[in-house]
Amino acid sequence: MEVQAFYDDATSTLTYVVYDPASQDAVVIDPVLNYDPAPSTTDTRSVDEVIRFVEGSRLRVHFILETHAHADHLSGSQALKKAFPQAQIAIGANITEVQKTFKQAFDLPAAFKTDGSQFDRLLQDGEILRAGTLALEVIFTPGHTPADAAYKMGDAIFTGDCLFMPDSGTGRCDFPAGSAREQYRSVTERLYTLPEQTRVFVGHDYQPGGRDLAFESTIGEQKRGNVHLPADRSEEAFVKFRTERDSTLSTPKLLFQSVQVNIDAGRLPEPSPTSSVRYLKIPVNLFQPATSEDGRPGGEITEETV
Repeated sequence: MEVQAFYDDATSTLTYVVYDPASQDAVVIDPVLNYDPAPSTTDTRSVDEVIRFVEGSRLRVHFILETHAHADHLSGSQALKKAFPQAQIAIGANITEVQKTFKQAFDLPAAFKTDGSQFDRLLQDGEILRAGTLALEVIFTPGHTPADAAYKMGDAIFTGDCLFMPDSGTGRCDFPAGSAREQYRSVTERLYTLPEQTRVFVGHDYQPGGRDLAFESTIGEQKRGNVHLPADRSEEAFVKFRTERDSTLSTPKLLFQSVQVNIDAGRLPEPSPTSSVRYLKIPVNLFQPATSEDGRPGGEITEETV
């Protein structure tokens, strides 16, 4: 088994092509569709790089795997499937919980399904997925979102946003239905019980301190040196730390755009029936000055969500 990594600078996201060079069987994990929020335009330069590698290596892509419904980038799964139509888009079965939450949050049409049927395959915890000569184990790792899943293949595991590099810690848990307590248990009871030499490939690298890009560690290195969750940290200490830290973090700049697309298996909205334009919904928070006792504007700021 070989691993080829691709890095998207704009979102600090890692995409992986995992393949058997002998059989040429392959899977792709977490592809990126590039999106510029200012003009609200997309392009496929990140996916194109993956496609060039797959075609140049004469690989056969069986699955396009999502570790979760990302909140920081649009999935490139549909663009990748267009290039490799035989590939199936797969995600953890708990994506249905995320769909139900965000269907209401974004006031999506009544016809939007929340049964996960937008994906070709919903994966179950503990399932062994076969991609030709490759076999991967699905390990649910809820906490960052309810639908997070890691994929173990041979001596490697792909952790998405559950674990980052040891100097970056763990993923945030303050999204709807996220849970720091579940995150702790996913890491300590599921990932940290793997052999210490297991290779860990992360979903993002934010290059703290300006260091060079890094995306591979080991379970042993994580247990000893993860800055948020070393193996000897208690559950209560982690929950307190994670909750307090999350309260200081800003909203991901592509949260609204990416989640709407990603819970629909990477599909952009259908064009308007009156034009060829596609529209994403952005909730608006209106901040209005309260009225002071003497009737003049001033005093506390109140927030009304519409």
